[in-house]
Order: sequence, then C-alpha cells, then structure tokens
Amino acid sequence: MAASILQRCLFPVQTFSKCVNYRLSVRRCLLSSAYTDTALWEQRQKDPQDLGQLASLMDRTYERKFPVSSLVIGRFIDTLSSREEVDKAEYYLYKFRHSPNCWYLRDWSVHSWFRQCLKHGARDKALYTLKNKVQFGMFPDDFTFNLLIDSFIKDKDFKGACSVVEEVMLQEAFERLSTQILSLHALSKYLATKPELSWQEERIMGASLMLVGLKQENSVGFSARLLGLALIGKVELSRGIHAVFHQMPLMWTSGYLARALALINTVCCDFTHVKLSQEVLDCVEKILQDLSEIPDGQISANDSDEEDHLQRLRLPEYMKLFKELKDRLVAQDQTDPRSLESLVSDLTRDTLAACEESDLAQYRQTLCDWEAERHQLIQRERETKERLSKQRVGAAQ
Repeated sequence: MAASILQRCLFPVQTFSKCVNYRLSVRRCLLSSAYTDTALWEQRQKDPQDLGQLASLMDRTYERKFPVSSLVIGRFIDTLSSREEVDKAEYYLYKFRHSPNCWYLRDWSVHSWFRQCLKHGARDKALYTLKNKVQFGMFPDDFTFNLLIDSFIKDKDFKGACSVVEEVMLQEAFERLSTQILSLHALSKYLATKPELSWQEERIMGASLMLVGLKQENSVGFSARLLGLALIGKVELSRGIHAVFHQMPLMWTSGYLARALALINTVCCDFTHVKLSQEVLDCVEKILQDLSEIPDGQISANDSDEEDHLQRLRLPEYMKLFKELKDRLVAQDQTDPRSLESLVSDLTRDTLAACEESDLAQYRQTLCDWEAERHQLIQRERETKERLSKQRVGAAQ
C-alpha cells in the first residue's frame, strides 16, 4: 500500500523531469541566444553614412570607369536599414564583384551582408547571393555559415538549412566542430522527413554526409559517412562516375559502393566500440536492392565508361558482401537501434555548448582583427585624400 502511494506520488515528478530533460535537449539542439546575439557586432565603432549619397558616389565612380573601394561598399552594406534597401543592394554587390577591385571585398563586409539579410527578414536574399557566390563574391566564414544554418533550423526549414550546408560542402569548410554538428543536424532532420530526392539532390546529400562524416570518428560520423557513400554510389551506378564528380569536391575514381562496404568492414575490424545506425544500414540495403532492380536499358546512355559497366556487374557481389558484413555487425553488437536523427540529437546535446564557448572567443578576436584592419584602411584613405587635395591645390596655383 505504501509502495503504491509512493509510486503515485513520484510519477508526476518523473514525468516532469522527463519533460524538462526533453525541453533542454530540444533547446540545446540550436545555437544559444548568446551565440546569435548581435550585441558584439553592434558594438563596433560606427561610421554613419547616407545610403543615397553612397549609392550616388558609386554610380559616379563607375560612370568614370574608376574602381569603387572596399571601404565604400562596406559602408554601403553597413548602412542598410530595411528589406527594400537590402533588395536594392544586390545591384551594387554585383557591380563591385565585376569591377577591378572585386578581390578586395572584405570578410567583415561579407559577414555584415548576411547579418543585414537576417536582421531585415531577407533570408531568401542571403541564400540567393550565397548560391550565386561567384557573381556576388559572397564566401562566408564558419561563424557566418553557422548563423545562416541555425536561422533555417529554428524555423524548421530543414531544406533551406541543407542548401546552406551544400555551400559549406562545396567550400569544404567543415573544419569547425560547431559547423559539423549544425550541418549534421540539418541533414538528419531533412532526411527524417523522407523527401523525394532527385539524383542531383542525392549526390549533394551524399557528398555533404560523407565529407562532414569524415570529421567525426564516432557512431554519428561513421553512420553519416556510410549513408553518404551509399547515396553517391547510387548516383554512380545509375548515372555514371562522371555525373558524380562534375563540379563537386569528390574523387573521380569509381567504386563508391565498394568504399561504403569497406567502411563497414573497417568498423567491424578497427572500431569495435562504434555502432552503426540500424536505420542507415537499412537505407544502404534498400539502395542496393533498388539498384539491382533497375533494367540495364534505364541506365543513363551518356555514360558508357567501361568502369561504370564493371561496377554494375559487381552489384550482386556487393549485395552478398553487405549481408555478410551486416550479420557480422549484429554478432559483434555494433548496430544501434537509434536513427541518424536521434544519434545527431544526442551528439548536439552533449557537445554544442562547449563548441559555442570557443567559437565566441574566436569571434571576439576576429572582430578585433577586422577593426584593426579597417582602421588601417581608413587611415590610408584619409592620407590619399589629403595628398590628392594638395595636388589639386598645387595644380590650381
């Protein structure tokens, strides 16, 4: 009787505890307010300007066939104060990118552009200029990438977040741990929605999963890498190896499915502490089955490479080897019933807080470096104006 009463009393407490833990887990899956806070950025020394005058100055400069300085375009970006002004700024970014000074767009100006887009509800414009980075010169740093990915994730726009991750992948910018975690979070969340992917999207998702997975030697990293290799292997066998590496940071050597199986074997032999997601293993098995059911006539006629044909001939061998390796994983208790999404959520909860502290410390230092460089440029600009003024006075006399 007493035990029964105690159990009833403890039940609400246990339920509340679970709810609290769940909320903390969800909250920890995103960047903290301290990370996304604009206070550090806004504390920079201000340089008040009139947007119309800056635009007029740039127009006159371009008309005279002179280059616009990086300071002028930087001030223009910093002065934006509305969505309408952000939209109009696209023209001047394009003009600067196609001018002789295109190489001198400063890192702080790129960072400022994306912050302005997020601030004024122009995230679509941020993504557009990012996807067309060659035309606009927008190559963000890791911290800026994180802000963009987090912004999409918080609005549960996981497809948009994956579009940013694609750009991280193309720039091979997975060096920062926080970027790895946010990218894995976006990828796993989007895949959990079971989207219908085109072969181009499968290639992008596969490359992103594989490259970010290379940075993590744990269950998340190996599971992501395995799924990535399998998706790329699917594209290879259905479209040919040329479709895989075209405009992608991927090897042009055939055999991505073979690499996926070699990865499983490596886990079995050398990383016995690692468990692969059962969900990912099921996905790999389905990919192999789907490929074996594709008639030869449906394979892309654009890729008649002999190596592509040999890879298709090896498909039954791959199927057999996969089943053997899967049985071995089960026998060694190296399968994890959790999904990739769940594994990533746990990794995020356990590591993201520590990442934020180091990122913010590095960001503060970066801001100091940017300000020092900006002041040097302002001083050089001032000296140049004084020299030109003296020359004009001398010429008039």
